[in-house]
Order: sequence, then C-alpha cells, then structure tokens
Amino acid sequence: MSDMPIVNLLDTGQELTRTGARVSVLWQQPESLVFVARGREYRSEFHINPSDEVMYMIKGEMRLHYRTPDGKEAVAVVPEGSAIHTPAGIPHSPRFPPDAYLMVTERKRRPGEIDRFLWFCPNCDAPLHEEKFVVADYRADPVSKAYKNFFDSEEFRTCKACGTVMPSPDK
Repeated sequence: MSDMPIVNLLDTGQELTRTGARVSVLWQQPESLVFVARGREYRSEFHINPSDEVMYMIKGEMRLHYRTPDGKEAVAVVPEGSAIHTPAGIPHSPRFPPDAYLMVTERKRRPGEIDRFLWFCPNCDAPLHEEKFVVADYRADPVSKAYKNFFDSEEFRTCKACGTVMPSPDK
C-alpha cells in the first residue's frame, strides 16, 4: 500500500509564514499535485494553467481576479473555509495577504505542458509581458521565477501602448 499522508493545513500555512517561504508542496503524484500557498502582497500576474484547479481558502479571504472570455477583468471573492474551481485555460490571479493560506489541488503537469504568466498594464490594460515555463516539479516554484524575470526587467514592465512602467515591488 502506498503512503497516504495526513497534513494539518493550518500548521503548514503557519510554517510558511515563519520561514518566509511562499509554497509547500504536500504531494506530487502522476495524476495530482497539492500544495499550500501563502499570499503574495505584490501579486499582479494572471496564471494560465493547463489543468483545472480547485482552491480552498484555509485562512483569510482571497480575491480571485480572472479574465473573462472577452478579455475583461473580473473578481470572485472567496471567503475563509470556501473553495472555488478554476477551469484549465482561464487566466486567473489569486490575491490574498501574506498571512492568509490557500490549498490548491490540480493535475500534475504532463511532459511538455506549459504554464503561462501574463501581466497587463495597470493604466490601459494592454498586455505587458508573458513568461512561460514547463513545470516538471512544482517545488521549483515557477511563480517566483516568473516574478523575478518580470520585475528584474524594466523593459518587460514598460507598456508599449501608453509608456506606463509598472513599479517593481519590494519582495
């Protein structure tokens, strides 16, 4: 029989806060990936996942920003103790404070599948930049890598349509 881990989600979230880490991968199996994430106060990108996601708010409240089929930004408020299903391919941006915790369950990436991270101009909503990653191991924290690449480049943060420069947060 295989190992069947039991995890205390609140303790896992508190450990993330204590260590300053953003993500704790609970398990990664051929058909499933489950992790706890701590909020990123500077989150601004929209993630496009190649699989469905179920997000459960362990502690705190999340504002899940997402792009509608016509490209408009909308927000779903997910209170503590609630879950939301996000279908594959929907650009979404889970925004919640760093003292809040979220559990995400999704399908582990298949070989060659691409995760995409998109930023839009805060002034005119034009696309700013896109990062792409093949994620073989989620413990590599692709979100942090995408943020580093984006915020380390003023060129990536500068809107080609209106010239606005998205400021780089103190991480």
